[in-house]
Order: sequence, then C-alpha cells, then structure tokens
Amino acid sequence: MDQETQSENYKVTAGELRQFVERIERLEAEKKDIGEQIKEVKAEAKARGYDVRVLTKLIAIRKRDKDDIAEEEAVLEMYKEALGM
Repeated sequence: MDQETQSENYKVTAGELRQFVERIERLEAEKKDIGEQIKEVKAEAKARGYDVRVLTKLIAIRKRDKDDIAEEEAVLEMYKEALGM
C-alpha cells in the first residue's frame, strides 16, 4: 500500500470514527435529558404520595420474566418459613 492510499483510508476511517463519536455524544445527551425527565416524574409521584422506591421496584419486576419472578418468590417464601417469618 503506498502512502496516498494509506492516507485516503485514514481519512475515511477518521470520518467514520468522528460520526460514531458524534452519534454517541448525541445519545449520551439524550440519555441525560431522559434521566432528568424520569427524576421529574418520580418527584411528581412522590409529591402525590407514592413511594418512589416501590415504584422503582415495580418497574424492575415488570421487566423480568414471569417464571423467574415466580421462582424467586417461591424461594423467598421457603426461606421466610425456614426462619419463622
């Protein structure tokens, strides 16, 4: 590969790299904005009397597979019974 071809390849690679970096930067900014919106919604829910920790837990549960949840709850009940709870 001669010097000119290497230079052309580098320019293309640099341009592509710049595009990736700029896309990631835009997405990071969007992620920050979304995070702020989530905080606002949680603050609103809290102001209306909801327990935000429980809401967060509910959201995490809704993301999980129903079978995994059922298995975890069964094991939790078994452990609680073993401890006399």
